[in-house]
Amino acid sequence: MSNLKLQKNELIARDGTPVRFVYDTEADILEIFFGENGSATGIELTDQMILRIEQKQKRALSLMLLHFSILSEQTEYGPRSFPIDKLERLPADLRELVLGLVTSLPVSQFLKLSQFQISPKEQMPLAYVESQPIAMYA
Repeated sequence: MSNLKLQKNELIARDGTPVRFVYDTEADILEIFFGENGSATGIELTDQMILRIEQKQKRALSLMLLHFSILSEQTEYGPRSFPIDKLERLPADLRELVLGLVTSLPVSQFLKLSQFQISPKEQMPLAYVESQPIAMYA
């Protein structure tokens, strides 16, 4: 997927939000912009996934996917998943906002969450890139 060449770099998300893709082939970084861009706070979800948000408006501005070709790669068992291990450091209110944005449109159209049950009382959230909407435009 590192040879990704977007035929279209824009689409309308299922919730009506304009979405724009910007792919840097040399760095293998895909940034997905949601609506109008602006000043934002970057929140690391994983080492490879950064969500940029506007906290006052409680809105996602973009999702940056580093090493996109690896993130979007299918494995023998399905999509490659990554632990969302960076949210633990956030204050509870910001963590709740981020999880709400990630599990809602338009972000959830491109990034999916699941959970690994470590033990009866311990869970680990996982994320994977939903490459289908992106592949439609590649």
